Amino acid sequence: MPSVLIDTNFIMTCVRQKIDFLEQLELEGFRIIIPKQVILELRRVADKKNKKLKHRENAELSIRLLEHNKDKFQSPNLGRKHVDKLIVKYAKEHPRLIVATLDRELKKKIQNKKMTLREKKRIEVI
Repeated sequence: MPSVLIDTNFIMTCVRQKIDFLEQLELEGFRIIIPKQVILELRRVADKKNKKLKHRENAELSIRLLEHNKDKFQSPNLGRKHVDKLIVKYAKEHPRLIVATLDRELKKKIQNKKMTLREKKRIEVI
């Protein structure tokens, strides 16, 4: 069963565009990994007063979605560094892992296959 690690911006974009990514990935047979650090990052975005209201609302909705579906994914603790650095390190340690991200910088740093969104509705592995 292929594994996919999902980062913060992928989750928030899917929520904003009303894409049920958890259901879709589960139906396609993926083992879903959402690190604890990604969930903490969502909580920080939801709590920041200086963030745009839409970002805070998307983060809050993302957190509720994940809490409601916590049985559909694994949530490992990757460490104490910056989230993107931890994702890069984890991806290097697991070369068959697919990383779901929309972050250009993260895509450049990761050699693994990537999952992205096409046409604002379709999830695709590249």
